[in-house]
This record gives sequence, structure tokens and C-alpha cells, in this order.
Amino acid sequence: MDKQSEHIITAPLEEIMGDRFGRYSKYIIQDRALPDARDGLKPVQRRILHSMNMLGITHNKPYKKSARIVGDVIGKYHPHGDISVYDAMVRMSQTWKTRETLIDMHGNNGSMDDDPPAAMRYTEARLSPISQYMLADIDKDTVEFAPNFDDEEMEPTVLPAQYPNLLVNGISGIAAGYATNIPPHNLGEVLDATIYRIQYPECSLDELMEFVQGPDFPTGGIVQGIEGIKEAFTSGKGRVVVRSKCEIVQTKTNQQIIVHEIPYDVIKSNLVKKIDEIRLNKSIEGILDVRDESDRNGLRICIDLKKEANSQLILNYLYKNTDLQVYFNYNVVAIVNKRPMQMGLAAMLDAFINHRKDVVTRRCRYDLDKTEKRCHILEGLIRAMSVLDEVIAIIRSSNGKADSKEKLINRFEFSEAQAEAIVTLQLYRLSNTDVVQLKNEFSELVNKMEELNDILNNPRIMKKVIIEECKQVKKDFGSSRLTKIEDQIEEIVIDRTAMVNSEQVMLSVSKDGYVKRVSMRSYNSSNDAMTGLKTGDELIGVKEVNTLDTLMFVTSKGTYGYCRIYEIDEAKWKDIGSHLNSCISLTSEEKIVSAYILKDFDTGASLVTLSRMGMIKRTMIADLEVSRNNKTMQLMGLKEEDQIVDSCIVSDDDEIIVLSSNCYSARYPVEVITPTSCRGKGIIAMKNDDCVAVVNTSATHMVCVTQNGAMKRLKTSDIALTGRPVRGDLIAKKVKSNPAVLRYGFGCENNDEIMLMQDKSEKLHGRDIALMSKEATFSSAIKVHQPFYIQKQIHEVLKIEKKENIQEETSSEINQTSLFD
Repeated sequence: MDKQSEHIITAPLEEIMGDRFGRYSKYIIQDRALPDARDGLKPVQRRILHSMNMLGITHNKPYKKSARIVGDVIGKYHPHGDISVYDAMVRMSQTWKTRETLIDMHGNNGSMDDDPPAAMRYTEARLSPISQYMLADIDKDTVEFAPNFDDEEMEPTVLPAQYPNLLVNGISGIAAGYATNIPPHNLGEVLDATIYRIQYPECSLDELMEFVQGPDFPTGGIVQGIEGIKEAFTSGKGRVVVRSKCEIVQTKTNQQIIVHEIPYDVIKSNLVKKIDEIRLNKSIEGILDVRDESDRNGLRICIDLKKEANSQLILNYLYKNTDLQVYFNYNVVAIVNKRPMQMGLAAMLDAFINHRKDVVTRRCRYDLDKTEKRCHILEGLIRAMSVLDEVIAIIRSSNGKADSKEKLINRFEFSEAQAEAIVTLQLYRLSNTDVVQLKNEFSELVNKMEELNDILNNPRIMKKVIIEECKQVKKDFGSSRLTKIEDQIEEIVIDRTAMVNSEQVMLSVSKDGYVKRVSMRSYNSSNDAMTGLKTGDELIGVKEVNTLDTLMFVTSKGTYGYCRIYEIDEAKWKDIGSHLNSCISLTSEEKIVSAYILKDFDTGASLVTLSRMGMIKRTMIADLEVSRNNKTMQLMGLKEEDQIVDSCIVSDDDEIIVLSSNCYSARYPVEVITPTSCRGKGIIAMKNDDCVAVVNTSATHMVCVTQNGAMKRLKTSDIALTGRPVRGDLIAKKVKSNPAVLRYGFGCENNDEIMLMQDKSEKLHGRDIALMSKEATFSSAIKVHQPFYIQKQIHEVLKIEKKENIQEETSSEINQTSLFD
């Protein structure tokens, strides 16, 4: 127990977890997910390239099985899953992911449709030609090597990298607390900027951007937003728009949108599928078909349109609602001196230039050391040639190689290395010709040493060497830009009304918020059958409308909302329909009280709302239009126990009649109700706490219906003008034994249709209801069963024209035509 207790660490769990997670985070950041700013590679990528180089699988050698390469990487350098290694290897070979591929893979390495690559046992690979510039001079002690995971092998901590791979190929990765997302850039542009930065270390970002225009994706496309690019090049963070390259083609029978290039990292098959869903759902009219016609010659997506379709509108809609246009967010984070750093363009170039200076310095020192050793050997050989007979005699008289070396050192003061070279010299090298060659070689090496010393001691020459190497890479692998850069982000403006076919449909609205639009064909084939309705729900009304019209509704909770008719789901006449929640956020407590059809909010009319507790309010229709109508908005401030019971549309010259449940009425001009904002609570309509209806007197008659179904029709002119607020006048004789309780009141003409909804719908006309005086009681001539309700009307609000100059407004007809016309 004592020995075991010695190995038990007692510490708070918080400290242990913090310490362990800190170590894990440090490992993930430094050795897994983020690239090194010098060579632009993650550790797994660097290990793959180094392993392939050590195996001799270079660009000029035969392909080798990918499984063999993956096995070597796992066994020697990267002790993780084989799939992760193979995936990294495949990505470096994919031309649509990498601007300059580092691996040349033979076989199925995936596709832009996100098809997986073939298993590693089927594919073969070798280093690509440009990889030679990533690995050049790695055998000349140009970079630091460190022991591998089991200390049996040595691996490079960074590659020599003769071009700024971090910028050229870009990279993405997610670490603990850090993420990086760097797009590819054009090799030639980056090298030109590098050369300029070497020549002018203090140059500005604007000067560098004369060379590097912006990202250059292997998939091409169009990048918009120079400000986003500049921000990214300044701070390492910025956002640009990446748009597909499309053209609109007019054929004899139709129009076509041809997509030639798509944004970087977009999966082509998903893009085509999304466009096809838009076609099937008829989110926008005019798309006939979409086909992927891509082949070995390049990408091509063909979208067939109707001949009369607005092709530019459809293209803009696809830009906005599919991955034909996406945003790319720069987040340049890379490892600098073992720390993650946010880097701009200048910082990335400086990191590479400093790395190249270090690589060239180490390479020159390595070559200088090797040259000095060779010169030392040559000095000994040349000197030995001058005393060749004696050297031969000493060797012949010696007892073995070691004795020969010792005697030569003692006799001529050769060094150990020189003596070794002399005794191992082959006999054919003793000719006069070889002596001359030795002297020539010595002379060349002396010159080389001078050059190397100049590079090491003269910064100007060092810069020249780096520049020449950059120029060589550009000469061998420079290519034209694939991605077009546009300074401004083109704003996509979509006129939703232009997307919709203007057609007449039947609209139904229910009290619980269920709506549907039905084609006239479906409605006409219904044979006047009742429309579908949820059990317990009530129909507010049905009306023939245009798909471009606007449905506005008022709820019992003092809110209102509106949506375009084309936004309402299409259904069959007998279906219940869909809830307004599909267009507008609506709570279950909000019940529809009234509904109206608008052509335009600029009508000149106003909306009068009446609450059960006798408050009335007028709001201009023009004030109800908002920029975002995705939820219901406040229309009238109500007390907690109050609710809206009715509403009507009026003009400034109209008069209204307010009715209460105990059959009192108050009539007064609309102008006494001052229009107020949507947050207002209104004013007192009449001194009664149980109001039921508000009626516009523009109708000739008014129909009143009690809770028992008794009815009467009155002339609106018979209702006395009372002003407000008053208790009002009775519209029916009071019967103490059986007092009437009013439920409905609405304007009506003789020929207007009234829908009485009970066990089955019954159609009445205004003239069918007895015309009575105010002193008369209600008539029960029409048999009404419980439960019942009177279907309201959905009125269409037309524009009220104004007189010229300063004359008072006159109201044109506020069309409250019956929805059954």
C-alpha cells in the first residue's frame, strides 16, 4: 500500500482537467490542425510529403500504391488513423480543392460531387512536379529535424518550401479555441508580391495588392468585394462574395442559364439538387429543367427556362437562395514561432521570406563546409602528386592501410582526411590528366567558396538568390488567374411580385388562422361544396383574389399581420389548408377577427377597430406597412381582459355605428376618431362594456343577429346621430321576459348574400331578412339551429383619390363587395 500511495496524486479535479486539456489544446494547435506559416502545411501533410520523398516516389518515378505510402507515414511519423492520413493525401491531389496540387494521384480520387475516393489499396500516387520545390535541399541541413513519436526516426519540423505555399494553396482547420480558413491565391501573383517585398521590406499593403488581387480559386468563379479582400489582407479577417460564372443563352425554343464555374468548396450535386427542388416546389416560376452536363472537358450546369421567363430575375433568385453565390470568410491563423497568430498579407510574406533566408543561409553553410572539406582533400592529393614516388614507396613498405596513413602523416604532415584520400586513391587517377582535373576542380571549388561566402556575408546577394529562386518557380509553374475579381459587391434585388404569375385564385380564411389558396379550376369543380374546415373552427370568409394581392388580418389580441397571396400554400378546396404560421409567426391565443384584401397600402383609407370593453381606434392603412412582416404586430393597446371584436374600413367622410350586446347603438362621424399610431389604446366608443360590432354607414341597410339566431334589418339612416361617448339608442324593443342579446351587426344591401353556417350552410340575401324599425323586436322567421355563426366578408380596400389643391379629401367607394359576387 505504501508503494502504491507514492504514485497517487492528490489534486482538485478542476486543476487536473485544466492541465490535461491545456496539454491537449497545445498539441492540437501546434501539431494537428493549424498550418505552419513558413511552409503552409499541417504536420500530417508535411509527414506525407517527407515520407514519399524518403521512399523516392518523386514526380519522375513510377507511381506507388497509396496504401504503402499511408502505412509508411503511420508507421514512422504519424501514429493516427489511416483514413485521416489518406484523406489528407487525397485532398492534396484534388485539383478542385488545391490551386497547386502537391500529390499526383493515379485512380479515383473523388469528385466535385463529393464522391468518395477509391480505397487506398486501389489508388496509386507520387509527388507532383511542384513538390520538388517544397522539398528542395532538405538533405542539406536546411531545416530542423526532430525525433519521431518513438525516437527511431527523424522528421523535419518544417519543409524548405521555395514558394509561399500558405497563400498559394490555402488551408482550413479547426483547433481548440482556434480555427483557420485561408483561400488559395495565384502562384505568379504571390511570387511577384514576394519579390517586391524582398526588394522593399517597408512597402505598404496597397503596393502589395497591386500584385495579389485577391483569392484565386481552383474552381474559378467571381469574387466580389475589394474592401473585404483588403480587410482580410490587413487583419487576417474579412468576407468576400464568391459567385458562379453564368451566362444566359437564348435558343429558338427557350432560354438557358449555363453555369460554367461554381464557388469554391461547393458540392456540385447538392447545388443541382437544390435548384431542382426550387423547380419542383415552384418557388419561382419559369424553370423547366436543370441538368448536370459536366464531363472531362469541364463543368457545365444547364438550367432550361420558359421562353417568356425573366431570366435575370431567376438567376438573381438562384444567386440568393442557392450556393450559386456564397460568402467566403477569411480567417488567417497560422503557427509562428510555435504560437498561433492572426496574419495579414504582409505578415504571411514576411514569415516566408524569413524562412527562405534561414534555409538559404543553412544551405550555403552546408555547401561551404562540404566544399572546404573537398578543397582540403584536393590540396593533399595535388601535393601527393608532386612526391608521388616517395608516397608509393612509403605505401609499399607499410603494413596495411593504417600503417600507410600514419607514415604519410608523419612524413609529409598530411591530415587524417588527406591521408585517407591518398591511400584509397585508385591507380588510374595517377595519370597527368587526372592531376590537371584535380587542379581545375580545386580552382572551381575555390570560386564556389567565394560565392557562398558572398551570399552569407552580403544581404543584397542573399536577396538576389532568393529572388532568382522565386522567379524559377514562377517560370516553371506560373499560370493565369482563374477567378475574376470585382471591386463592388453586386446587390441582389429580387422583385418578388415579378416572380409570381398573376392569376385569380380563391382564398379562404378561418378564425383559427387556417388559410389556403385554391386554383379557380379546383374551386369550379367543387360543385359549391363546403370548403374544408377544422372541427370547431369558423370560416371568416372566402373571396376571389389575385396572387399579387395582400391579405391583411386583425386578431382578437389587438395585433395585425399581412402576407402576399402567393406566399400562402396552395391546396384543394376540400383541404383544411395550412396555418398562417407558415408565413407569419402567430400565437394560439390570436384568433382572426377580420380579413381584408389590399392592392396597395397607400390607399388613403383607415382601419377602425373596436374592443369588447368599448374602446375604439382608427389607424391609417398606410401606417401598417413595415419592412419585416414575419410576425404579427401591435395594432391596438388592450387591457389584459379585453379583446378586439370587430373592425371596418372607412374613409375620412364616413360615419360608423357601434353596437353593443344589449342592443344599443351609437352613430358618429369617423373624423371624431383621430388616427393614432399602432401602439395607441384608442378612445371610448360608447358607454357600454360589451360591444359586439362596428358598421360603416356607407351600406344602405344594417343586419343585426342575436345569439339565438333572431334577425332584423334596419335602414342605416334610421340610426340617430349621437356623437361619442354615449350610452346610445336602442335598435330593438326591450322584452324583459326574454331580452335579446346581440351577436352580429354588419352592413348589407338587398342583393348581398349572407352565409348562415350551422349544421349545413344556408345562403340568404339581404332582402330575405325582414326590414323593421328600431322599435320592433327581432324576427324569428328564419329557422336557426345551434350552434351557428354568420360568415363574415373579406372586403377589398381600394384607393381613395384626393382632390387637387387644399380641398378636403373625398372618398371613392371603399369596395366592400360581397365575397360571393
